[in-house]
Amino acid sequence: MALADFPRYPLTFGPSPVHHLPRLSQHLGGAQVWAKREDVSSGLAFGGNKIRKLEYLVPDALASGADTLVSIGGYQSNHTRQVAAVAAKLGLKARLVQENWVDWPDPLSDRVGNIQLSRIMGAKVTLDSAGFDIGIRSSWQQAIDEVIADGGTPYPIPAGASEHHLGGLGFANWAYEVEQQERELGVFFDTIVVCTVTGSTHAGMIAGFAGQDRPRRVIGIDASATLEKTRDQVARIARHTASLIELGRELRDDEIEVLEGWAGDLYGIPVDSTLEAIRLGAELEAMITDPVYEGKSLAGLIDLVQSKEIPATSTVLYAHLGGQLALNAYSGLFRS
Repeated sequence: MALADFPRYPLTFGPSPVHHLPRLSQHLGGAQVWAKREDVSSGLAFGGNKIRKLEYLVPDALASGADTLVSIGGYQSNHTRQVAAVAAKLGLKARLVQENWVDWPDPLSDRVGNIQLSRIMGAKVTLDSAGFDIGIRSSWQQAIDEVIADGGTPYPIPAGASEHHLGGLGFANWAYEVEQQERELGVFFDTIVVCTVTGSTHAGMIAGFAGQDRPRRVIGIDASATLEKTRDQVARIARHTASLIELGRELRDDEIEVLEGWAGDLYGIPVDSTLEAIRLGAELEAMITDPVYEGKSLAGLIDLVQSKEIPATSTVLYAHLGGQLALNAYSGLFRS
C-alpha cells in the first residue's frame, strides 16, 4: 500500500509550521537553520510528535473495538500524555504505566508536567519503579491483562508508539509534508536533525524521505544513552516502514544515521551541552526545549553547524518534537 492508502484520523491542525531561525543561524555562523514545530501542531494537550503517530493508530484501534488505550513511558513521558489526550478526544479510556526512567532528584516528578495532565484528562496512571529501557516491558503487558480481567477491550500502544507495526507512518507522512512545504517556501532542506530514542520518529522520516528524488541527510541525535539498541531499533523500524509504504527498494545503511555525543551517560539526565542549548534556543529565538529530548538534539545541531560537520552552505531543518512540559520536573535547573 502507498502511504496515502493507510487510514488516518486527523488530530493535528494540519501541516506543522516551518520557520527560519535567523538569530540562531547568525550566532552559529554557518548553515541556515529552520525549525518544524510539532510542539504547536495540535490542540490536544500541548501536542507533540506522538500525536502524528497516533493519527495512524487510531483507525486501527477503533476498528478493533477497543475501549481502552494502554501505553507506557517514564514518569514524565510526553507519549503517555498524548495517548491520554487522544483517548479523551475519542471518548475512550486510557491506562498508563509510568516507570521511573530518570534518576533525577526532583520530588515532584510524579506529580507535575506530563503526568499531571494525563491525570487531569482522566487516565488511570500506575507508577512503577522500573528503570529505563526502550524494549517491551512486562509492566505494560500486566496492564493490558488487567484491562481484560476488568471486562475491557485494550488497544496496546508500546512506548513512543515505536514498536507498533504502524508506528513509523506518521513521520513518513511528515517527510511528504516537508517536501510540499519546500515547494511552497522555495527552499530545500538538505539536512534534517531529529532527536531519537525509541526510534519511530526518526525511522519514519528515513523511510519517507527515501522515496524522494533529492538527496538529503537525516541525522538522528541519540538521547537514549543506549546507542546500539537505538540504532538497531531505528534501522528495523525504518526498513519495516519502507516496506509498508512500498518504497520499492532496500534502505541503505548510510541512510540510517544515529550520532552519539550529546546524550550524556543516562537517559533523561541533562549535561552541560543540554543546558547551554536550552538557554541558547530560548535567548535567541524564544524557542523552548526540554532537558530530555530537544535540549540534546539542539545541542547536537549547534555543534554540528559550528564545527562545519554540517557545511556552511547547508539549509538545516530542526525537528522540534515538543516535550517542554517535562521542564516542570527539573525545577532545580535555571534558578539564576
